[in-house]
Amino acid sequence: MPLKKIHFGTSGWRGIIAEDFTFDGVRAAVAAIADYVRRQNPRNPRLVVGYDTRFFSDEFARTAVELLSARDVHCFLCKQPTPTPTIAYEIRRRKTDGGINFTASHNPPEYNGIKFSTPDGAPALPEVTKQLEALAEKHLAAPPEPARGERRSHEEIDARPAYLEALTEKISVAEMQRAGLKVVFDPLYGTGVGYLDSFLKERGVEVHTLHGYRDVLFGGHPPEPSDEILTALREQVKERGAHLGLSTDGDADRFGVLDRDGAFISANHVIALLLDYLLETRPAWPRATARSVATTHLVDAVARHHKAAIHETPVGFKYIGELIQQDKIAIGGEESAGLSIYGHVPEKDGILACLLVAEMVARRQASLGEQLCALFGKVGAYYPVRVNLHLEAGVRDRLAERIRRDPKSFDGRKVAGVNRADGLKLLFDDDSWVLMRLSGTEPVVRCYCEAHSEKETMALVEAAKKFVLE
Repeated sequence: MPLKKIHFGTSGWRGIIAEDFTFDGVRAAVAAIADYVRRQNPRNPRLVVGYDTRFFSDEFARTAVELLSARDVHCFLCKQPTPTPTIAYEIRRRKTDGGINFTASHNPPEYNGIKFSTPDGAPALPEVTKQLEALAEKHLAAPPEPARGERRSHEEIDARPAYLEALTEKISVAEMQRAGLKVVFDPLYGTGVGYLDSFLKERGVEVHTLHGYRDVLFGGHPPEPSDEILTALREQVKERGAHLGLSTDGDADRFGVLDRDGAFISANHVIALLLDYLLETRPAWPRATARSVATTHLVDAVARHHKAAIHETPVGFKYIGELIQQDKIAIGGEESAGLSIYGHVPEKDGILACLLVAEMVARRQASLGEQLCALFGKVGAYYPVRVNLHLEAGVRDRLAERIRRDPKSFDGRKVAGVNRADGLKLLFDDDSWVLMRLSGTEPVVRCYCEAHSEKETMALVEAAKKFVLE
């Protein structure tokens, strides 16, 4: 049976292990990456290779190193499961031609995947991934012979110390020490263990860690730091009287945050709070921020309050990463719990995000709920919601046609503007909005809605469902 075509989406190539994601597929994808980096640097191509805690991730990584070495690409193989942002930092530190990370991030346990990063440590942009897909297709059709010439060896590395040391330049631990901060951390059996918790413990901050060991089934659920999955963390935050519950996903590029009462604080609100905090406490940083088209307009309101510029990008952190790389923004984030900051890697970093939240709570001496209420008092309240709607084939085709049009009204409301940065975004006069994006890989439409009260937002959600299913 021929292998399925390899497609690099918003964050690499992913598939179900043994069905879509196979050793033959991995060899084809890695051979394509080898071809690409050898074109960019024919004389001395070098790559960092890492992996997460998933089933067979370490074996896939070793297979990749063998293939790359046979093609005269020198590899720095991580000795243990390593977070995506750590790999991004190591790529930049060693000035390699990029990196390969075997991870499916927050996807369910049956998935695995490959993320390819370019020499700047950022996720590969579409102009690169299109080349990789074309090269991989050739290797799927005709597996290549090993490259001739001297076979390169590889080095095993520990990327952790340099990355954690770099965080000390970006995080004020002294604020946490003075506040006597107490934290519970849940890495969800992923790569964040030994990073966020060790960083704090080694600096005298009290941390209790849950699920700090490898479980390829991730406790029976996706390693995603979402409200419904953080039940154990919520219980421990309350039981231990902690100031915060912090969590990272499978490859530690996403974050999840619980307040001291166990309340889940959405990524949208965390990003806005951190923007407000960083613009107050880092006066030398750029007076600008970036968000994806699907992220809360609370970010815009905070930026206006501070007289800071706002950049809007399509969905996908790679676009925000470009602005980080160019030193144009203080912080950039997206509603799917990804952010990075000025002077850091142009890649999502859940470890950094959690540490910034800890610093903010310690310095302000206020809970996240209290801080959010204060922020609403300054700039207005915003309540964003996302829902995924599964579609029958006929409904999807009709919706795709409707999304191509510019409606003048929506559920009886006048449309003040239409934004097509990514999907169909309808803007209303009161700064509420609805965004609909069709998935490129699933029969799903993602609907994002935001208004100034929870009741108004849910009314928009119902109107979006009606629009989609009509």
